[in-house]
Amino acid sequence: MDLSNAIWRKSSRSGSGGGNCVEVADNLVGVVGVRDSKDPSGPALTFDPQTWKAFVGFAKRA
Repeated sequence: MDLSNAIWRKSSRSGSGGGNCVEVADNLVGVVGVRDSKDPSGPALTFDPQTWKAFVGFAKRA
């Protein structure tokens, strides 16, 4: 999966201390990328937009 055009943003739930941060790229057609901000050149998970929306909805209810 080519994520070279991804625009990454930190999760609003990430702490301000720069520790456990998740970044999400939702600007690409048909895919949402998720990565660890401490390792931006490391692996990224990818999800189709419907699956990501379901995950976020579940996380908000938890």
